[in-house]
Amino acid sequence: MALTFSTGVVDAVSYLGLDRVFTGNMTGNVVLLGLALTGAAGLSVVGASAALVGFLAGTTLGGRVVRGSTPGWNGRVTGLLAVVALVLGVLGVLLLVVEPVGRASLTTTTTTLGVAMGLQAAAARHVAVPDVSTVAVTNTLIGLGSDFALGTGRSQRRALQATVVALIVLGAVVGALLLRWHLVAGLGLATLVVASAAVLGRPDRSAR
Repeated sequence: MALTFSTGVVDAVSYLGLDRVFTGNMTGNVVLLGLALTGAAGLSVVGASAALVGFLAGTTLGGRVVRGSTPGWNGRVTGLLAVVALVLGVLGVLLLVVEPVGRASLTTTTTTLGVAMGLQAAAARHVAVPDVSTVAVTNTLIGLGSDFALGTGRSQRRALQATVVALIVLGAVVGALLLRWHLVAGLGLATLVVASAAVLGRPDRSAR
């Protein structure tokens, strides 16, 4: 849940504060890439492509790290989330020193955020909490709508699905509001949230 919230924050930063692309929600980013290819104003083919490449690199690396480890939350998942928090924190510090201006710096920033979100997605996929991918809510909405239509699913499951959707929206709202203060504020909050998840997600560190 915490990681889902942080994704909303990071996507608000990347879309509104950086290069008009998503670095966590790749479904939306693929659509933005298609729109950019038509020459839509304010959208960048380079930026959207960089986010996609970065995300894919992150998921590939993350998948290799957790491959062969025990199912669920384990030490490698904690390690991946610690790396995500570190990347977000370092990027925030760098943005405090040098504001991204120009295509090269924007692309580098977008790619780095994409890698971080890809690592997080790989970690969440290994934990495999139903209806919680942390980076997208499309499948969650499908499940929620289907459960209501068919009268299936327990009330706890529907509450979880609704909460996931609400949290990514809340994260986007908070991220957008923090941008009014400073570009780095949202990244700072996301860093704290992911770091907290890494520390508190699994008190038992023995699983590897």
